[in-house]
Amino acid sequence: MKILKIILKGILVLIGLLLLAAIVILGVDSLQTNYLKTKELNKENKNSYLIANANVLPMTRDTVLRNKMVLVREGRIVSIGNDIQAPGIEIIDAKNGFLVPGLIDMHVHVWDRYELGLYLSNGVTSVRNVWGMPMHLRLKEDIENRELVSPQFLTTGPKLTGPEFIGDDNLNLTSPGEAREKIKEYKERGYDYIKTYYGLTPELFDAILEEAVRQDMDIVAHPSQKVPYAYHFNPQIASIEHAEDIVQQPLEYQLDTLKLQEVVADFSNAPHTSFCPTLMAFYNIYTLLQEEDVLSSKPVELMNPSIRMIDSKAQFERWQSTKKEDPGVVERIRDQHDFHLLALKKLHEAGVNLVCGTDSGIGITVPGVSLHQELALYREAGLSNYETLKTATINASRVHQKLNAVGSIEEGKVANLLLLDANPMEDLSLLRDPAAVFVNGIKLDRETLDLFEDKARNRKNLVASILRYAENLIVEK
Repeated sequence: MKILKIILKGILVLIGLLLLAAIVILGVDSLQTNYLKTKELNKENKNSYLIANANVLPMTRDTVLRNKMVLVREGRIVSIGNDIQAPGIEIIDAKNGFLVPGLIDMHVHVWDRYELGLYLSNGVTSVRNVWGMPMHLRLKEDIENRELVSPQFLTTGPKLTGPEFIGDDNLNLTSPGEAREKIKEYKERGYDYIKTYYGLTPELFDAILEEAVRQDMDIVAHPSQKVPYAYHFNPQIASIEHAEDIVQQPLEYQLDTLKLQEVVADFSNAPHTSFCPTLMAFYNIYTLLQEEDVLSSKPVELMNPSIRMIDSKAQFERWQSTKKEDPGVVERIRDQHDFHLLALKKLHEAGVNLVCGTDSGIGITVPGVSLHQELALYREAGLSNYETLKTATINASRVHQKLNAVGSIEEGKVANLLLLDANPMEDLSLLRDPAAVFVNGIKLDRETLDLFEDKARNRKNLVASILRYAENLIVEK
């Protein structure tokens, strides 16, 4: 008995030491992102100012408002005009540059705070995280309390799946009652939206839809193969994700243009539902097949270290192995990508509200960087520069009520802005390197934005990231 007590005491001491080590590791990781603290970046509370000599792209229509002044008070745009008088307020000279609304990525996976700075460095001032974990609720609280300079941060709860879709990254539902209780719980805990995923049967899906209405929570739908694709056009579903799932589900893996037209018609008959293509997520399969040194490339260095070590490597090995066994996979992936471009064009022509999302944060889809790659694919699909930019600005702002205050440059909107040296309507690649980013009215110059990227590139938080994921497995399962 005495030996047993000694063993139990030793186990408790070991558990205590492990918990203490975890707390220290997570605390150090948090301290290393102090460069994002609001008090450090906004020491004199300079989120009230007058921007002068600016060419404004309001994104409410296809135009440029030449040589305007924009008055911002406490982070909000209060006036846009030719001659605004604001005695005693700081004047920022735009030097005939171009003001554009901050960009919005509607499908991201955030793994650490470094990525918040990386998004800002690329002009992304709002993100919708679509795989919620406990760490995201803490992050959301700090951002909403203005403790961090960050993109506007919205998050779904954990991914809801049916009982057959097993995986440590899913919440497996087994009954309609459990589905309803989870949605109530996620609402109470502070998640913004519901994320539906694979394997949801009609009974489970109906329960989710009904409870989401009661809780007033929008649904972000990764289509479930257990119900018809048309099931996802329910009014409570704010957006349907992934062009590849159109091919995999209603088209049954056939690049069939006639069946595609039926899907497009279904979308056009559901004006409440937006579509988020995430073309880069699929296109990066082609990259993994073609570029054998992709994991050591400069962009992939910006991925979270745990994702790069585990997920990026696993995806690379999977597709390289597939290519060895079946060399024709390269052409098939390329053909399907081209079909995605056609689908995007058809959906756009049908008037569907297209919103830019990238699936960044997994595989080799790099936070912030991937949004510009995604926009380039929309141009390749045939959208004009203005139509393309709308997907990452005003189109996205229409999806959820919590995004209504961003996405355009209008009086009353939040001052989430990009200052560019030249007109992005002539060259969208200019969006990649803004001279300044304004987020919640706080101005970040290029030197600061470059610092954010350097910090993300050089972070060493592998263990901290794994600990946060382990927390998710304990809390959400």
